[in-house]
Amino acid sequence: MSTFLPRYVFRNLDLKIISVFVAFGLWLAVSHNPIAVTEIVVPIEFHHIPDNLEIASESVPQAQVRVQGPERAIRRLTAADVHVEVDLTGTPAGERTFDLTAQQVKEPREFQVKQIIPAQLQISLDTRMTRQVEIRPRVTGNFASGLRIARVEAVPSTVMIRGPRKRVETVEAATTDPVDASGAMDRASFTTHAYVSDPLVQVVQPGPIRVTIIMERAAAAPGGL
Repeated sequence: MSTFLPRYVFRNLDLKIISVFVAFGLWLAVSHNPIAVTEIVVPIEFHHIPDNLEIASESVPQAQVRVQGPERAIRRLTAADVHVEVDLTGTPAGERTFDLTAQQVKEPREFQVKQIIPAQLQISLDTRMTRQVEIRPRVTGNFASGLRIARVEAVPSTVMIRGPRKRVETVEAATTDPVDASGAMDRASFTTHAYVSDPLVQVVQPGPIRVTIIMERAAAAPGGL
């Protein structure tokens, strides 16, 4: 008994005291900063899209990410801190399904991804197409009695568009923002812009469009004065 305390209790006493303080400190840290869970909805980012392909899915897919971490950090977490990335390297055209796992999520180091909804994502990829289409100006307005629009000219008269092949092939023409020609008597010119209504088709190198409206007198009705 006389050797028990020195051999088993007081031996390396300084290290034992330090261990107790370290354990107590860890307990304080955990007890004062409990673990919490939150959910964040973020858009899915597509990386390394093959040069000859376009995403043909119209809606921007989103993912609901459930993350776990220290409660204090959870309170400061925003959607800008979490990214869901899908690598499209080498993906061919067509309907493609991708699994969404924790490996696709980029989050701050102190957090852990617990769940991603949906667990799978399907998108459509189509070959990229560039094509030239005519510009059809959109003219509105009220005109003096006896006058009507004789001709509408657009300069340039065509524009280049680009997008998924199937969507580009269905575009008949680009149109312009509405041009209000109210009060025009002879000839009036306006500067506007052209666009395509399909959200997946874009105008290549958009620039100003000059629209000129040429008026003429309407022919009098038979029997008129």
